Amino acid sequence: MKLAIVGGGGFRVPLVYGALLRRSAALRFDEVVLHDVEEARLARIGAVLEGQAAESGKQLPFRATTVLEDAVEGADFVFSAIRPGRLEGRVVDESIPLGLGVLGQETTGPGGICFALRTIPAMVALAETIAERAPRAWLINFTNPAGMVTEAAQQVLGQRAIGICDSPSGLCRRVARALGRPRDELTFDYFGLNHLGWLRAVRDGGEDLLPGLLADDERLASLEDGRLFGAEWLRTLGMIPNEYLYYFYFGAEAIEGMREAPRGEYLLAQQAAFYAGNGDALAAWRAARAERDASYMAEAGVQGGHADDEGGYEAEAMAVVEAIATNARAELIVNAANSSALPFLEARAVVEVPALVDRSGPRPLAVGDVPDHARALIETVKAVESATIQAALTGSSELAVEALGLHPLVPSVSTAREIFAAYRARLPELQERFA
Repeated sequence: MKLAIVGGGGFRVPLVYGALLRRSAALRFDEVVLHDVEEARLARIGAVLEGQAAESGKQLPFRATTVLEDAVEGADFVFSAIRPGRLEGRVVDESIPLGLGVLGQETTGPGGICFALRTIPAMVALAETIAERAPRAWLINFTNPAGMVTEAAQQVLGQRAIGICDSPSGLCRRVARALGRPRDELTFDYFGLNHLGWLRAVRDGGEDLLPGLLADDERLASLEDGRLFGAEWLRTLGMIPNEYLYYFYFGAEAIEGMREAPRGEYLLAQQAAFYAGNGDALAAWRAARAERDASYMAEAGVQGGHADDEGGYEAEAMAVVEAIATNARAELIVNAANSSALPFLEARAVVEVPALVDRSGPRPLAVGDVPDHARALIETVKAVESATIQAALTGSSELAVEALGLHPLVPSVSTAREIFAAYRARLPELQERFA
């Protein structure tokens, strides 16, 4: 099998390579190709990967290229980890709304909309290259905002484009630990969109263990999500939200925290130092990663981050690949076309729900009715996502402002217009796309 990693000079690529090394017996890739538009980034990450291979004692050769067609040609799987505009763009995404007193976050709210506006055209171009050069390939999408980007790619590749995120599975593992139970013995009723989902039930056979957890102050206090949202609010909801719902439920507090600890600016400085460095690349990468993980969601007052020893995006990607390659019929939470999982959304709308994944791809499981407030928020944000996708594909400023103005975290249409005008003034990609 051939694997192409597009965005192969990205900071998280060593996590993927490490997962490939660990699963080399189960997943036999004959060719691994890293693609990036910058040779210097490929060289630095390549040095990290060489260190990992030497340390493990395993052989998993890889090569690097700046030619996309070469990377994708004949691939069985393509991982997408691109970031149009790089971290400099993320700083703009976050800082402009914050300057107007609006949430500034990479995937949620106006920052996520701006990120999608410049990322979706690049993702559609990648999907078209895959369709031409590797029509049997599966696109496993890491690129944020994962739901919108995957939905746009599916317009070219159909169900062969699958989005992944580690937030839902991480929540499930944390809840299992709080319950003192192995993750694999439980089933999790999770529903929503990417970065907008809720854990509604945790079942051991026919018994739902979640009400007992929500009633137990001590166990909730041991759960990071319990500390993030507070036991009283979780009991009010009767569910445990994805961590990104903090930005909806506690928006004022999040804005204040972001002003004190701008995430994009921190990562920009940290990664610039890593990529410019010399010496032991693997040691430098590990040190930078530890600092990065420790500062995750610092704006929410989360102390020490929540790096997961069982893996993040890379573990989710490997699980999807293994299910498809071995026809394993695994139940995984992925971003896939809704079909009828959430019956109040269109069949083609990409949702984030449990799905059975095998060689035919993901088949989302039925979710059925959901609480009214969750349905209302899902429908509103999905309308925003649909407008964003169409704006990105058509270059329509009117649709871009509509997407911003409809988002529940943007207080007025006038503010939406001001945000978009500032984005377009600061970002060359938007100046070209939205002439």
